[in-house]
Amino acid sequence: MHSLASSGGELTPEQVVADARAAGLHFLAATEHNTAATHDTWSRQADGDLLVILGQEVVTRTGHWLALGLPPGHVVDWRYGVRDDVIERQLAEVHRAGGLCVAAHPHAPYPSGTFMYPYQGFDAVEVWNGPWSSDVPWQADNEAALAEWGRSLAADLHQGRWRPATGNSDTHLKGQLGVPHTVVLAEELSADEILAAIRAGRSWIAGSTAVELSFTVSAGDRSAGIGERLATGGEPVVARVDVRGVPSGTVSFHTEQGTAHRAPLTSSGAAVVEWRVSAADSAFVRVEVRHPGGHMAALSNPVVLA
Repeated sequence: MHSLASSGGELTPEQVVADARAAGLHFLAATEHNTAATHDTWSRQADGDLLVILGQEVVTRTGHWLALGLPPGHVVDWRYGVRDDVIERQLAEVHRAGGLCVAAHPHAPYPSGTFMYPYQGFDAVEVWNGPWSSDVPWQADNEAALAEWGRSLAADLHQGRWRPATGNSDTHLKGQLGVPHTVVLAEELSADEILAAIRAGRSWIAGSTAVELSFTVSAGDRSAGIGERLATGGEPVVARVDVRGVPSGTVSFHTEQGTAHRAPLTSSGAAVVEWRVSAADSAFVRVEVRHPGGHMAALSNPVVLA
């Protein structure tokens, strides 16, 4: 989220927080461009119903990234580009402070917006930024970001380290809040728990609060949810997705072989879809839900199969 303190921002922190409460959000991340000047203001907006995570959108010469969970007043340096070979040092600084590093809108089509750094060292990748498809020329190319992340999953899992997907509204203006937002499967509403769940991939992305999704994979009497690992023991695996709020849409299951199965949703927007796969066929399975026109309604991080 951004306020007047960021370029292009038109809202005060108080206005953003009021909109967040009206939308039913439980937390937001305040990520002004290259400044911590509003940290105190943002912190005063938090209460028991709304968590404000302090951070920064680090706007460098060759890409933007999010530092989430910063201590109040902490500013991350931004005066560099990919050829300066300093990004690892900046990521380590955020990690030492207990924060999370997210590659932001990797395919944003404007100067400095396209992400030119390697994903190595980052904790997560923003694959969905703002409306899925837009006529606005500077809107991030979400299809490209998702495809790039999806192609890397199998190789990353093989190397023992995968980077979860996140989605953010990147709110600057009235009416943008929550489109999309990351739904986090955390034990409690605290910055530590939220960031730990995002780091582990225990999250999915919703295009609006009207969309609901649950996704589990089971083998025998064992089951796992989003971001978790399922020990299949060589048994057949059943992937089950429960969707609400996407009338006449489509749910698809994705593995290391690409799009492996598609199924239509009912006109009511509510459906339960099951599909069988095995660990021999793929190291993971994830789901996407799209509206009839093809725009994304929801997507999940994977369940890892072992």
